[in-house]
Amino acid sequence: MTRSLARQSLVVAITAAVVDTTILALCGVFSTAPWQTLAVMAGIVAADLALAAPPRTAAVVAVAQVVVRLAESVLMMRHGLTVRFADVGYLVAGYRAGAWLTGLRSFLTVAILCAGFVTGHLLVGSATAGDWRLLIATTVSVGVVPWLVGRYTAARGAYIADLEQQASLREQEQRTALARAVADERAAIARDLHDVISHHVSAIGIHAGAARLALADAGDTAATRSLSAVESSSRAAMVDLRRQLDMLHGREDDSQRQPGLSDIDGLIDHVGAAGLEVEVVVDGTPVTLPDSLDLTLYRIVQEILTNALRHGDPGHARLVIGYRRDRVTIAASNPVPAVTVSSPEVPRGLGGIRRRAELFGGTVRYGLDSTGREWHVDVEIPIGES
Repeated sequence: MTRSLARQSLVVAITAAVVDTTILALCGVFSTAPWQTLAVMAGIVAADLALAAPPRTAAVVAVAQVVVRLAESVLMMRHGLTVRFADVGYLVAGYRAGAWLTGLRSFLTVAILCAGFVTGHLLVGSATAGDWRLLIATTVSVGVVPWLVGRYTAARGAYIADLEQQASLREQEQRTALARAVADERAAIARDLHDVISHHVSAIGIHAGAARLALADAGDTAATRSLSAVESSSRAAMVDLRRQLDMLHGREDDSQRQPGLSDIDGLIDHVGAAGLEVEVVVDGTPVTLPDSLDLTLYRIVQEILTNALRHGDPGHARLVIGYRRDRVTIAASNPVPAVTVSSPEVPRGLGGIRRRAELFGGTVRYGLDSTGREWHVDVEIPIGES
């Protein structure tokens, strides 16, 4: 934008220089006093090209225009020629004075422009100088009107800028209010989760622990092992719940970061304690993933292992995590009880897996193998901007 304005200013300055020097050359003084005319033309070109200078030079450029106008008038007067002033540079200088100058400097500049215009006509004794009414009208049109237009343009620009600033402030206030409302809502959700869910989950863990101790004394190892798994699950649930509450409260830090694929060992130990042995295979070189994608992959693995524990035959499962150049793949399989292949029981958590994968443009495929005794889940998610 700045370069475009600079180019336009240069075009205006060059146009003014061409028109003003052409009018002077055509008035006939060049054949009478060529060297003096060339000197005045050089002054006109310099003063007009200065119109492309930065705004802070507006007063100096206006004074330069007056000096050149008086030099041109003296040249005409000495050779008794009729005045033929070109006012392009003069008009632009008046506009710049009104647009870029303020206070006393602006008024003094327009006064100098008007005085220079009047003096030039009086020196050459033009027809305009012979009628004071015409002289005043011409002076106002050449010296005052461009200045007024410049002031109007500057005031209008300032008014528009003020409106834009007010609109920007309103938009910022709205965004702040929205962010505050979201934060308040998240805090309310966090309070509800803490007051309701955490209480019940903690109670489950406490009762499971008490029951485990009682059954341990009775020698029931199977029940003791199951209750140990319940305790472990409740503790893991509380850890996840506290992590989510911290995130809702905006208190997440490095020590309470969201889990990722590097943390699945804890999941493996958890389901192993519950009776599911998981074989984990990492295919490819692990890469650093965006936090949101890493968390999503962790939750997908968590749901897959939970489904295998709940719906599969007790025993084992296989998990293959593949790292490719442009994608991450998860392939899981586990044996299931004998079912009718035409109407297999679909674990409910698969809907959540599919939704998580689709958020990142991924795909999910699942189903029984040809024997009808092994369940497969294949997830593929591209690696990109999260």
